[in-house]
Amino acid sequence: MIVEDSPVVCELLESLIGRDPRLQVVATARSAEQALKILRKAAPDVISMDIRLPGMNGFEATRRIMADRPTPIVVVAASVDADDLRISMNALRAGALAVLEKPVLSTPADYAVLGEQLCTRLVIMSQVNVVRQRFQPGPVTPRPQGNARAPMASARRAAGSIRMMGVVASTGGPNALDALLKSLPSDFPAPIALVQHITISFHDAFVAWLKEISPLAVVEAAAGLKPKPGVVYVAPADKHLYVAREGLRVADGEPVCLQRPSGTVLLESIAESFGTQGLGVLLTGMGEDGAAGLLAMHRAGGHTIAEDESTAVVYGMPAVAVRLGAVSESLPLHAIGPRVMKLVHSAGVGAASDEPSP
Repeated sequence: MIVEDSPVVCELLESLIGRDPRLQVVATARSAEQALKILRKAAPDVISMDIRLPGMNGFEATRRIMADRPTPIVVVAASVDADDLRISMNALRAGALAVLEKPVLSTPADYAVLGEQLCTRLVIMSQVNVVRQRFQPGPVTPRPQGNARAPMASARRAAGSIRMMGVVASTGGPNALDALLKSLPSDFPAPIALVQHITISFHDAFVAWLKEISPLAVVEAAAGLKPKPGVVYVAPADKHLYVAREGLRVADGEPVCLQRPSGTVLLESIAESFGTQGLGVLLTGMGEDGAAGLLAMHRAGGHTIAEDESTAVVYGMPAVAVRLGAVSESLPLHAIGPRVMKLVHSAGVGAASDEPSP
């Protein structure tokens, strides 16, 4: 189903989607209110959602759909207007799976590329099993992961500090990051390095949105920055992020697991530089990026957490990590923050130093 108020753009989207044999347009709506009325009858597998709509905007429409009739939603928005970008980020927070740039005002070549990207993303997201997530936060017993006991767990405890935390997220990540970061205090006593897979044109809006919702300071990672406690360092658009004791490094390099920035690249650098003093968290996401990096951290003696299937929007990356034996424990999203706080307080924390990891 296409939700788009512009007749011209709606016609363009119908044309693009109509050319793809994998897709069929079952309904179009010129407003969010109309979309909500015809949603049940149309029963689409995936929704292309505009953001700036007459009356109810795309954020509110996404929120209502995900609460009443969960359906995969791909936000298709312009990338030039600050208000549109902010609404797009809030739509991701409300449960939309991805945000893409509208294939308009482009050259014929760019139009073809954007159209192919849009159709492929719609096909992939149509297969995601989105469900209502209703749970009451409370005491949680971590789920042990079979043979995934950290081989140097005792050494990490003896080290007396966790000096770096790495977080990786993809599809469904903004909503998960909102929950995770809000569960951590502004004086969180360790630096956090973050990789979130997101369309390049929406990267700046994502960083700005994180700054608004996070109790911790948020900055875009840059070469030479010395990681400080209580600061979230976001990987730059289309660049890998490496973390070392002497500072951050960013580089182009080849995509890893089809991603740049890659969560695996980030987590492997934490494993190499911080060993037993590293803490890794792998959240919801499609594919396998981050899983091999989490395994590297695990083998180096760091503590590793994967989001449990019960709350993950897409249980792809965490599932691969579990299969690899890379996970110390799987936890539902609402329990990850409290567990992180327990770990940093029981192990002791500290900023990165030049001392070698035990």
